[in-house]
Amino acid sequence: MAKILLSLHGFHSSPESLKARQLAEYIGHNHPEITFICPQLPCLPEQMWQLIESIFEKYKNDSIGIVGSSLGGYLATKVAEVYKNRVILVNPAVTPYLLLQTYAGEQVHPHTDQHYQIDNHFMQQLIALDVDNISEPHNSWVLLQQGDEVLDHQQALQKYQGCKITCEEGGDHSFIGFERYIPDIIRFLF
Repeated sequence: MAKILLSLHGFHSSPESLKARQLAEYIGHNHPEITFICPQLPCLPEQMWQLIESIFEKYKNDSIGIVGSSLGGYLATKVAEVYKNRVILVNPAVTPYLLLQTYAGEQVHPHTDQHYQIDNHFMQQLIALDVDNISEPHNSWVLLQQGDEVLDHQQALQKYQGCKITCEEGGDHSFIGFERYIPDIIRFLF
């Protein structure tokens, strides 16, 4: 059984994000037995989920650990619920369907140049991926920084109570100093 680390980036981010690069580099140097995957997520939530399902289908006989950041954390929460895998949630978006209302209208993805609409259909796709109750909190480790300028960490503290939570003062939405946790993340996931 192979070990797969699936990294899910945030809204309008990419596989070139700092956290993804740090994970890839650490795994490359220290864990050649782990395959690192960080796909460019499509723009539409329904397509994001279809991509995740295809990865789980491809690696169905393997051990898959997930690191999700921001919107990727929202997706990873759904993954943990559906597939019962262990997940790391970094400053996860709790209600992206509310947060992204300020982006309503025509969008151009900054990394792919893809044009798409954030509209009611987009929001309905996001809401369809929501998880009301975390049924297996032992599978999730939530990393929060109180200085997150995009998301209210209190929402995550409430939603993920019962999960392993590390909540630091200061920091920002990118989670400053993420690399400090990578060895422990690998141990938690595998």
